[in-house]
Amino acid sequence: QVHLVESGGGLVQPGGSLRLSCATSRSIFSINRMGWYRQAPGKERELVATITSGDSTNYADSVKGRFTISRDNAKNMLYLQMNSLKPEDTAVYYCNALHYSGSYWGQGTQVTVSS
Repeated sequence: QVHLVESGGGLVQPGGSLRLSCATSRSIFSINRMGWYRQAPGKERELVATITSGDSTNYADSVKGRFTISRDNAKNMLYLQMNSLKPEDTAVYYCNALHYSGSYWGQGTQVTVSS
């Protein structure tokens, strides 16, 4: 089993930046793929970005060039650097881990982009 805890959300003005963090309870080397997803009110959860154990990354078209996913293997941490934030980025952001034992989710962290 993998336990995930997100942090770093908050209120930011349009054009601002935030960095989300996700702490994992297992060695990140044992996780095949990790990712960030988001869910806005009244909408379905959608993929934001993923990173594999081989460091291959994938981004939603809506965040390409603005968001960067990364991980720190030594600290068992996953990050999402979000720049040039827009009001439409407002959502609850969830960390996901795809492990051989299953797919796991964190509790989510709220990101609100508003002036």
